[in-house]
Amino acid sequence: MTQSPFLERSRYYLAYEYPTKIRLAVENLDDAVMWKRPNEESNSIANLLLHLAGNVREWIVCGIGGTFSDRNRASEFAAKEGFTRPQLLSALTESVLGADKVLGSLSDSDLEKEITIQGRDTTVFAAIYHVVEHFSMHTGQIIMLAKIYRPGSVHFYENAGGIAVPVWGGTERMKSI
Repeated sequence: MTQSPFLERSRYYLAYEYPTKIRLAVENLDDAVMWKRPNEESNSIANLLLHLAGNVREWIVCGIGGTFSDRNRASEFAAKEGFTRPQLLSALTESVLGADKVLGSLSDSDLEKEITIQGRDTTVFAAIYHVVEHFSMHTGQIIMLAKIYRPGSVHFYENAGGIAVPVWGGTERMKSI
């Protein structure tokens, strides 16, 4: 099935670009740094990963996919330890792969379907749009924290004649979708 550019691009960001950048940003961080909070009002990288996995699962896998969600959103932010970096990345991977499967099954006409998520009436289109922008925001926060905690360890692009060229294979993946 051929999908609209909106669905293709949403799948690309959620299942490939954002998780790839997160993985590369945190690959050199130990578990203690993953759980470090800049201050009590802020979240750790680990909290953000738990939150992203929960959000993607609730909004896309369950909300759009039509399965039951037993998410405890508050616990994602309350946690202060417990999961290792590989476990956190695995949970995120499981959520984004589930989301990609749901998004891959959608047709353009499905985008207009009305659904309810977290007690909010919305559409499939609006739910996808929310998750992509939400994932983008938290990806940026994770990258920023990783750069603060391990200066010089995060590098995504090379400058090639004024053009940013991904060093993580982004252009090859873009061509394949």
